Formats: sequence, structure tokens, C-alpha cells
Amino acid sequence: MAAALVCISAAARLSVKEPCSDGMVLQQQSSALVWGHSSPGAKISVKASWDGISVKVTADSTGTWRARVQTPEASYNPWTIEVRGEGERMLIRDVLVGEVWLASGQSNMEMPLNGFWGCPVEGSDEAIATSGRLAGKLRMYTVKVTESEEILSDVADGSGWQDPLPENVRWMSATAFFFARRLQEVLDVPVGILSFARGGSRVESWLPKSMLEAYGDEDLSPEAIAAMQWGKPYMMYHGMQHPVQGYTAKGFIWYQGCSNVGYHENFVQRMSDMVALWRKDWGDDDNSMPFYQVEIAPYDYSGGISSAGETSSAGGASSVGVACLLRAAQRQSAKLIPNSAIVTTDDLVKAWEYDNIHPCTKEPVGNRLAALALNRDYGITGISINYPEAQRAVMQQDSLVKVIMSGAPNGFDRTHMIEGLEVVDAAGKVHRITDITHDWQGNFLVDVKAITDPREVRYCWGDFIPGNLHNVEANPAAPFCCPIEY
Repeated sequence: MAAALVCISAAARLSVKEPCSDGMVLQQQSSALVWGHSSPGAKISVKASWDGISVKVTADSTGTWRARVQTPEASYNPWTIEVRGEGERMLIRDVLVGEVWLASGQSNMEMPLNGFWGCPVEGSDEAIATSGRLAGKLRMYTVKVTESEEILSDVADGSGWQDPLPENVRWMSATAFFFARRLQEVLDVPVGILSFARGGSRVESWLPKSMLEAYGDEDLSPEAIAAMQWGKPYMMYHGMQHPVQGYTAKGFIWYQGCSNVGYHENFVQRMSDMVALWRKDWGDDDNSMPFYQVEIAPYDYSGGISSAGETSSAGGASSVGVACLLRAAQRQSAKLIPNSAIVTTDDLVKAWEYDNIHPCTKEPVGNRLAALALNRDYGITGISINYPEAQRAVMQQDSLVKVIMSGAPNGFDRTHMIEGLEVVDAAGKVHRITDITHDWQGNFLVDVKAITDPREVRYCWGDFIPGNLHNVEANPAAPFCCPIEY
């Protein structure tokens, strides 16, 4: 919904540009950015109804004006923002002030509550049917898929800010919706999501052409790009991210990585570069905006149901399946990027979803992202955000391998019927492990008496290997491959 224009002159020159529009949600207690167009050099006044203070700005040589308004504490009270200039007046109506987050990535972030063809979202019927309760409490703005060779200044196609009513919530990002719903329920303030995601996009799709040219390993010729159905470089940054740069928000949630499987060697650097650039784009000089990733879910990238294969090398990939290495790279990037974290998803797929890259379970993903935000950014420290991670695997004297873990101070949710746990021997043979014992330090032990010359312990280490091992707080163990130390 565009801002209302009251014409005082014959020809309107003043405009407010989306996502700055009716119904928008502004970040509370911030210097929130509002922008639009006018004649170059025009004097613009922006006044919010919550304080009545007029902010004076001057349009630049391109006619773009940008004003920052100081927002109050969050409330469900609808406000207005008046924009004046060049003899014209615009009124942005029904503005809420609360918590704003940016949601981006590829298809698992883009995937709406309604699902994709042949790809349902579990629990969507209930979520859609009850969504009207959140009207005036949760809103989402979706930048529709836009590929652009040139860097765009304005949103080419946007949904407008929408309340989650049944008739439109079905087309909102499921992951982002569940994330926002949990935040709103816990914080009891309005929550706004600015969503811009594109199925099949790579990290390189969300970097500018100039940066990819500097890398030197990307074929940026028109012929090469035209031949790509998915994963086109730089076009998402140019067409979808750039037009909304600077819209004031608390932080980012990101679900992407499938299209970078097989290219794990440079993933950590590219992700680090992308986050650094995006924070710069948003004027975040001190890494105050958190960046929360989602680990890519199990999926049969190799074309046949498998574990990591029948051969293995310590700490490395097998003859089939390299998605495990991309997941490891995701985790590494989350550790290296300041103010960043990642949620694990290896327990959130059904057995029959081995050939479905869009798992139906999206609500727990959104809730896990929300848990990170609630704990780290809103001070609700009683919420657990620890995910068990293997540090080392050490052979004990009694033919038990101790897997030294972090993130499970109260132990694990099971010792039997474990899925995804394996030991690999010197010949490369994979031995499934279903039973463990655990100690009082949050580590677990694997009995290898029946295995000749065991070399590594691994968990969910492959393309499609769902797991079911959690800490007592119900957070799943992260995939790992640990060489056994003797």
C-alpha cells in the first residue's frame, strides 16, 4: 500500500519509496530511515505523529532524500508520518513501532506457508486459519523475485506491508512468519519482517558484480549467466537487496546454502564477505546487527539415498556426498562472523524427504531462530540456545571411544535407537551405531570392541542422514566427523 498523496501543486514531484509505505513497521528506539524522491535539491520535511518534530533534509543530485526519525518505545498504537516538500504533502498511515528483522536466502526462506508444488508446510492449515489474531501485531513486506543486471534504487515489485490475514499470509515466508510469530508472542510488541529471498540463489547471487569481479573465479559473461536457470551471480543483490538497503532493523535471519554445495572451499570467505558488506550497507559499523543462519537440511544431493558413502578419510568427505562439508563451512562461518550464530536442522526432515530439498518442517526452524534472538538480543537467558558439538574423539583403555562434546551440560535425550551415528574403520567400512553411554560432563562413549581398527566417529555426515540426538533442552547435535585419537 503506497503512502497517501495530497496534491497541493498541479504536478506531483514528491514521493515516498517502498518499503517506506502505509502499514510499515519501524524499529523501536532507533534512528529509523525513511526515504523517497523529489526534485534535486528540494527541501523536505518529515514529521512523525508520536513527537511532532520536523526533520529537515535536502534531496541529493539524483533527487533522493533520506531522513531519520527517532522512534519511541514499541506499541500497538498506529502512527502517521507526514512528508512535505515542493508544495506537496504525503501522509504515511498506520505506522507501527516494534521489532524489525530482515529475512533472506534461497528457497527454504522464500517458501510460503502455502508451500511449493509438491512441497507442503507442516502445520500450515492451523497457522493460516489462526493468523488473523496477529493483525496489527505482525506484518511482513516481501520483495518479489527481481533479477537485475543493473543496480536498482527502487523496489521493482513489492507486496506492501501486510497483516497476516488468511487470504494473504499463505504467501508469506513460512520460516520468517514462524520466527516473527514467536518473537511477537514472547515480547508482546509489533514485529515486522522485510523479506527478500530467491530460490536457487548462491551466496554469489547476493554480492555485487564489482566484488565478484575482484574474486576472479566467476564467469560473469552474458552468455554464461544467460545459460543459468538458478544461482545467477549478483542479480539478487542488484535487484532485491540494494533497493531496501538501510531500512532500519534489529538484525538478519538467513536460510541458504543448498546452491553452494560442492563449493565449500570458498564458502566461509564468501559468507564472511557478504555479511560484512551487508552490515556496511546498513550502516552497521560495530557489528551490532546479529546475523543468524540456518544449517541446510539433509537432502540427497548425490542422486541416491546414502550416508557419506562406503569410503572415508579422517575429517574429509566420502566418495558420495559433500553436503556435510558445506554444513561444516556454515558452522565455521558462524563462528568467524562477529555477532553470528547458526541453528541445526538435521533432525527436521522426514525419511521420505530424501529427494525433497524443501522439508515440510518450518515452524521449528523459525522457533529456533527466534530462540537465538530472544536469548542473545532480548536478554531472555532462560531459553536454551546451546547445540551439542563434537570437539574430539579419544580412544579409552576399555575399547570405548569418548566423544568430547560441548553444548550438552545436562546430557542427551537418548542412549538407544540413535540415528545418524557411525564409526568408520581403516578399510573404510561404515558401522552403524545405535547405542551409547554418556558421562556426567556432557560427553558420550561409543563401544568399538567389535570394530577392527576404528578410525573416525561421525554423525549425520553425508548428504541425507537425518539425526535424532539432542541435548536435554531438545536442541539437536550438529553434524561432525572426528578422527579417533589413540
